[in-house]
Amino acid sequence: MTRTVLNCGYVPLVDSAPLIIAKELGFAAEEGLDLNLVRQPSWSALRDMLALGHLDAAQMLSPMPVAMSLGLGGLPARIDNLMGLSANGTVFGVSTGLADALGAVPFGDPDALLAALGTRGPQPLRVGVPFPFSMHRLLLSYWTASTPDLQVEIVTVPPPRMADAVMQGHVDAFWVGEPWGSAIVGRGAGKILMAGRHVWGFAPEKVLAARHDWIVENPDTTCHLMRAVYQSARWLDVERNKPLAVEILGRSEHLNLAHEVIEPAITGILTLEQGGTPTKVDRFLTFHDHAASFPWRSQAAWIAAQLGVDAMGIAQAKRCFRTDLYRKYLGPVGADLPGASEKVEGAMRDVTAVASSRGQMILAPDAFFDGRTFDFDASNGE
Repeated sequence: MTRTVLNCGYVPLVDSAPLIIAKELGFAAEEGLDLNLVRQPSWSALRDMLALGHLDAAQMLSPMPVAMSLGLGGLPARIDNLMGLSANGTVFGVSTGLADALGAVPFGDPDALLAALGTRGPQPLRVGVPFPFSMHRLLLSYWTASTPDLQVEIVTVPPPRMADAVMQGHVDAFWVGEPWGSAIVGRGAGKILMAGRHVWGFAPEKVLAARHDWIVENPDTTCHLMRAVYQSARWLDVERNKPLAVEILGRSEHLNLAHEVIEPAITGILTLEQGGTPTKVDRFLTFHDHAASFPWRSQAAWIAAQLGVDAMGIAQAKRCFRTDLYRKYLGPVGADLPGASEKVEGAMRDVTAVASSRGQMILAPDAFFDGRTFDFDASNGE
């Protein structure tokens, strides 16, 4: 059978796993695709490659399709989020020197951490993030907004270079996806103080994106790509598959990382400081469960609101999250579809059953650290 060659960009992070597993375990081949994974050195390089048509699809930070479609930063292009690749999976930490100065701060307590950072004095806190239009940066800004006396200087650092930036003193703190937080700890350069989920319980992290015009011109390929990635993500979240997932990711050429560096993200068991006792972080990284792959339009609205756009921009952002294609292409292969395409973000403090096509959907807690909720009027975008 002749397969359709599809060039898909990615950055070597553990949460690119749905793409790697789709290729390595044959989910893409079963859909008639020859999935060519094209490694990119940075998010800006990936953005430009997709915008210029050198890639058909790409792993992206969840705010990137919104920012590109709104013409914010870099090359403007209408980019659609086909589905989520992961929720959560990031960590915030500080250099070992700053950790010593802060003293004992409980892991996973964003309020206590803010209070401790607020005692540093007037000097700005230099925080490394992987890209300006990233969930890392939006969560950082949202979290620190409640402490106006804490001056934050955001420094863009590609994930593979984050450890060097911390060790060389270019940044005081870091917000990065795995395995690069664990790599910082492994080199003795820093200490992890919380996970991204401690600021927003179930934040969309990476997405599968493509140019809007390419999607229109290639509906069958789009369908088969989404189905392959859906099956891959579902496989990844089966507990008994995780040891094999670590082995496959470790031996594949796509990440070029050791098994012991990949394992913490997949298992959610993190070592917070060099020589420390491993700590289990519930729902640290999710690929499929709890509707992690569904492109909620309310999440697009939250992203756009954090970027400071008006109601028209928020409506445009919501159209980038293609719930229509998710329903059209994945419903027939058994995906459980939520009864609505948006929800009140931050409203769930416990696991919650919601109306769905198969009646089996359980959503994870998605509370914000400050107890606030986000509900943008659904009439402002379909």
